Amino acid sequence: MEKSKRVYCLYRVSTKGQVEKDDIPMQKQYCREFAENQGWVITKEFAEKGVSGFKVADAIQEIRQDAEEQKFDILLVFMFDRLGRRDDETPFVVEWFIRNGIEVWSAMEGQQRMDDHIDKLLNYIRYWQASGESLKTSARTKTRLSQIVQEGRFRGGIVPY
Repeated sequence: MEKSKRVYCLYRVSTKGQVEKDDIPMQKQYCREFAENQGWVITKEFAEKGVSGFKVADAIQEIRQDAEEQKFDILLVFMFDRLGRRDDETPFVVEWFIRNGIEVWSAMEGQQRMDDHIDKLLNYIRYWQASGESLKTSARTKTRLSQIVQEGRFRGGIVPY
């Protein structure tokens, strides 16, 4: 009988609004169901709340250390952009795990492979696109907040005196 694969899960949201909307419990439930359907055993879960996707998750440092010690077989996230959105950094973090024998999976998008040059290119494109989406969301948010202020309305935050 084949030994069950040991899984580490990383759940992450980048804004306080996502924390308040319970995105982490949604990610956790989906990943747990996905792992169970695959016959995998989740041995550790990490959750980071309110950390920008442009910053590599602090949990990644601990996860990398455990990968070097071969404490798990699979790193599972809800979607790959939960690992980060930096196109100049995140693809290399993913590649590091794969080169060190850790499978990297998204419950929504499947397995990230590095079998050939095309896989590496697709990995880079994924995070380049995530980076662009994040920048566009930021621009839309800033524009809308500016419009609210110009309309003379309160835009939220600490109430001014």
